[in-house]
Amino acid sequence: MANTVGSMSLSLLGAFDFRVRGVHVDLPKPTERLVAFLALQRRPITRHRAAGVLWPDVPEERSLGSLRSALWRLRQTSTDVVDLREAKLSLGPATELDIEVLGNIWRDLLDPAGVDAVGVDASLFGAELLPGWYDDWVVFERERLRQMSLHALEALSGRHTRAGRHADAVEAAWRAIALEPLRESAHGALIDAHLAESNICEAVRRFRDYARLLQREVGVAPSAALTARVTVAVEARGGTLPSFREVT
Repeated sequence: MANTVGSMSLSLLGAFDFRVRGVHVDLPKPTERLVAFLALQRRPITRHRAAGVLWPDVPEERSLGSLRSALWRLRQTSTDVVDLREAKLSLGPATELDIEVLGNIWRDLLDPAGVDAVGVDASLFGAELLPGWYDDWVVFERERLRQMSLHALEALSGRHTRAGRHADAVEAAWRAIALEPLRESAHGALIDAHLAESNICEAVRRFRDYARLLQREVGVAPSAALTARVTVAVEARGGTLPSFREVT
């Protein structure tokens, strides 16, 4: 039975979850893998490529047979899940995809002319793509989405800081740090949020903690740019930022 646009949704973040008209649909594992694979492709692919990637350890004839079986099972759920135009495969346009929605928000956040970030929930970013799946095509995409989330959270923190929404800025920055504890730009976003709120002591404390972490883990100091930002803020209050040796 055909479905109307928007009647199907697919979530790959946190766990695989396919729904038709809001109701979860259990799919056989091979069919799940086919749906997830098509969802992560950026263009239609040939049947031979899909079969070769999803069933790499069997002869081509058998892998193509497994693909036909998975497609048949999938089309029993809905004829709109897979688009078969031009003898290639792609996820049908009737399916709402969570990583696509996230990508649109990410592009808005990175666009200087994008929409106001006031309605963007920082918790949208950071969920792991298909946890427990270790196929190469998942692992590569998982890292891409992790990097996307880091940039989005830093951009979100910066937007909140510039708009005076300091608590939201701090929250977004902390989420970025949780994803990558050694990432300087994430710590910088957090420090900037505290400085914008005139919480100089909190900013210096966060800088010191980051300097100690960086020294302990990789044996280097924070960048000159980050150090300068904190130094200028401290000196504007008539103080002096301790040297790196004193900090660590």
